[in-house]
Amino acid sequence: MRKLFLLGIVMMLASDMPAQTQKDHHFEVGKHLDIFNNVYKNLELLYVDTLNPKETIGTAINAMLRSLDPYTEYYAQEDTKDLKMMLTGKYAGIGALIRKHQKLNRIVIDEPYAGMPAAEAGLKKGDVIISIDDSLMTHKDVSYVSNHLRGEPGTTFLLKVFRPSVEKEMKFKITRKNIKLPEMPYYGILEGNIGYINFNSFTQESGKEVRRAFVDLKKQGATSLIFDLRGNGGGSEAEAVNIVNLWVPKGVTVVENRGKLKEASRSYKTTLEPVDTIMPLVVLVNGESASASEITSGALQDLDRAVIMGTRTFGKGLVQVPIDLPYNTNLKVTTSKYYIPSGRCIQAVNYKHSGGGYREHIPDSLTKVFYTVGGREVRDGGGIKPDIEVKADTIPNIAFYLSATGQDSTEVMFDYVVEYIAKHPQIAKPSEFHLTDTDWEEFKARVIKSGFTYDPVSKKQLEQLVKTAQFEGYYDDAKEAFDNLEKKLNHDVAVDLEKHKQVLLQVIEADIIAAYYYQAGSIESGLRYDCQVKEAQELLKNQEEYKKILAPKKPKETSSIIRIDKKRVENISLKGKKLEIFSAIV
Repeated sequence: MRKLFLLGIVMMLASDMPAQTQKDHHFEVGKHLDIFNNVYKNLELLYVDTLNPKETIGTAINAMLRSLDPYTEYYAQEDTKDLKMMLTGKYAGIGALIRKHQKLNRIVIDEPYAGMPAAEAGLKKGDVIISIDDSLMTHKDVSYVSNHLRGEPGTTFLLKVFRPSVEKEMKFKITRKNIKLPEMPYYGILEGNIGYINFNSFTQESGKEVRRAFVDLKKQGATSLIFDLRGNGGGSEAEAVNIVNLWVPKGVTVVENRGKLKEASRSYKTTLEPVDTIMPLVVLVNGESASASEITSGALQDLDRAVIMGTRTFGKGLVQVPIDLPYNTNLKVTTSKYYIPSGRCIQAVNYKHSGGGYREHIPDSLTKVFYTVGGREVRDGGGIKPDIEVKADTIPNIAFYLSATGQDSTEVMFDYVVEYIAKHPQIAKPSEFHLTDTDWEEFKARVIKSGFTYDPVSKKQLEQLVKTAQFEGYYDDAKEAFDNLEKKLNHDVAVDLEKHKQVLLQVIEADIIAAYYYQAGSIESGLRYDCQVKEAQELLKNQEEYKKILAPKKPKETSSIIRIDKKRVENISLKGKKLEIFSAIV
């Protein structure tokens, strides 16, 4: 009966196939389902050990999905909470980031979130988690401790920690509650009456939060805006449309989904009156800006409503929907591709199903030209290319290793920050806080005394070059040059610390500020050094240059879904069917 039901679904999905192709396809589906059932039946009957059906069949399901695309995923019953958190940004717990302290081999509090149970109870960065109720948490991994800290909202537990700064154990009675990760950790006014919004996740209702922030910034006197989508991996497609609607007139088609089924082919239009259609707007993006971030930035680019600045985005043009399965399991499945107002799809990778999920990156040479409302050229494939490319400042290798949390981490920077916090009950506000020269010298001495070492990339590349030269027979003749280069590349930690002092100070200061002012303070502090934000500020101060970038180009044939309304040039009317809004994770 189950097999017949599955075959019925397959037949429905394949209804557009030619008759003979349909017949062959149905036969292949039925044949391989039958084979799979018989394989498992014989394993269950004959295999020397008792099978764990959850493990064996779960592995088979995941292997099947790996042959498709990385966004089609199966969620077992115990993992459905992860899907729920992805959809809503909510979970029930204490509201804190935890990490493993490698030297102590213990899980510690890294960052409590503002206004959440961990912060309200008085937990601090560096607290070592000993036990949760009667369960010891020593020698456990992060996921194990995390699962015990989470639970049903309203439930209370006793948390025992060791606080290194006072060298004693402490107990906290904490009540779990619904935690919503901050999708907009900071917004404020920068120099020149420029508003700034840092937005990191398109979760349910997040569009309303951005609307409130934008209205507040206008009340504070903002005359232009920087909307920061760097590192924003996306989320709800509907929320992307709601956010675009802040700056685009009602009735504009922002994105269209096109899939195999008619039900998966939908159109999203703006439904509300905008807040401001003329305020100059710069959207910051990078390689980690994906899906809903790309819909937002791409639509604003196609509609000539904002200047996109930064580096090319990730390139995810696929749409997923969650589907409920039996026994409280779920499937997140790719059902369509999305197309932004110019008519382009910015998917960067083709996933070839034959051969087990082969990936083919679409080269720029094969992308097609599309046009914005004003006639500017844009391209499909490969993500959203910024109107102005501004690369971010690079972090030196030594800073990465000092702040790392992985297996090779020395924790020297983490321990310094924890001790600094213990010695300083208060610090200056984020925009004014700086470590002193004495603080720097103390940190530098601590690093050197700890025996900290790291592997520069240049040294690893030299070692590889030496091996290649030896293999090809060039090494003996070039040995003296290799030896001289090796001497120059041997790093001196003390020298490297001084060489990268300014960057290291920024990293340490941001970590310290987060302990007092949470994420908002850390972001505010970082704006002082952010080269991409500074470039955006300079552009917004130069309105002539801003308008020049968005100025209409020579008229060209544009996508069929876009036209300029002759009655009101400022209103954009897009052709397309009026379809029901389709909620999805993208």
